[in-house]
Amino acid sequence: MRKLLTILMIFALLLTGCQTQPAAETPQPAEEVELNVFAAASLTETFEQIGKLFEAANPGVKVIFTFDSSGTLKTQIEEGALADVFVSAAQKQMNQLEAGNAANTEGLDFIQTDTRVNIVENKVTLTVPSGNPKGVKTFADLASDSVTIIALGNSDVPVGQYSEELLINLGIWEQIQPKITFGSNVKEVTTWVSEGVADCGIIYKTDAFSANLEVVAEAGTDLLKTPVVYPGAVLKNTQHPAEANAFLDFLRSAEVQAILTGVGFSIPQN
Repeated sequence: MRKLLTILMIFALLLTGCQTQPAAETPQPAEEVELNVFAAASLTETFEQIGKLFEAANPGVKVIFTFDSSGTLKTQIEEGALADVFVSAAQKQMNQLEAGNAANTEGLDFIQTDTRVNIVENKVTLTVPSGNPKGVKTFADLASDSVTIIALGNSDVPVGQYSEELLINLGIWEQIQPKITFGSNVKEVTTWVSEGVADCGIIYKTDAFSANLEVVAEAGTDLLKTPVVYPGAVLKNTQHPAEANAFLDFLRSAEVQAILTGVGFSIPQN
């Protein structure tokens, strides 16, 4: 009997040792950060390239761009759109957000003012379709009888505001009104010129570069007093302040500045 009990105890011990141990829990990967960047339409091609570089340098961060006119983006931010970073094609829209003095938002502010920085500077140019059928050479030529369709940005978008300023300074703004067709952003104006829908158009130097359009004139300080500077800032309602600030810093790195200057931007002094 004692021998049988011993055998049974040994058998029980063996069974206990053979029981499968619970598997260790597999660590869950960190949740991917989605960084929402609102940027002026004229930054589309370069920012898409820069976004990929930022993601490669910051694993776990996905950059989601929304490109449109700065005025449209400003309005969306005021209405509560989810955004972490805003880069405008003019100081006006950023000033309005900073001061909180846009319609229905008095007393509010939307950006972290201590993060605001000038990213790039652009030039306003006069461009023509392939072959320049109407022989446009200067901004003054917009008043000539041979030019019948001029593509400009709306008055609520920076490229339209810059265009109006220089044409008023030139003294032909009122005269050319019947010829103007207005686009909702600089990309629309660029497309009309590229497709020959318009005889000419006023767009940024960098958009002309991206679309391989001929530039026949560039606005100097005699026609355009307002510098075409693009400010950027982190939004106050960002859910990812560290990544948002890192993105702005990345835009000012030597690697990124080389990309920006390569397509026609210049780097402003801050």
